Amino acid sequence: MKDGNPTPYDAIGEGRLHKLIDVFYSNVSKHPELIPIFPDDLTETARKQKQFMTQYLGGPQLYTNEHGHPMLRARHIPFEVTPSRADAWLSCMREAMDEVGMEGEIREFFYHRLYLTAQHMINTPEKDWKGEGM
Repeated sequence: MKDGNPTPYDAIGEGRLHKLIDVFYSNVSKHPELIPIFPDDLTETARKQKQFMTQYLGGPQLYTNEHGHPMLRARHIPFEVTPSRADAWLSCMREAMDEVGMEGEIREFFYHRLYLTAQHMINTPEKDWKGEGM
């Protein structure tokens, strides 16, 4: 809690946030659109995501303290993030939110922020059937 006002991190709670991320990466590991851009072992990816999401939602600055400024777009440039991959990422997150019972205003708030972030991460156009950018 900051200045007496609960943060989104406070509203979600560390336990539920960590469960959400674990379920999310379980979903990612099975999604055909996402498998090519994620490592086979998602343990470290999930650990960093827990740090980042804690910070993103107003909790302690865990990610910055260990890794420096998040620089999200720069960190994702090496990966082909297409509109369909952004949608797949969001779909995996919606399914994880369903599984952990995240509902109401906090879900709407969090999902909206994730949607905007996912759109910002898109760095590659879709390819048409000939393998050319559309």
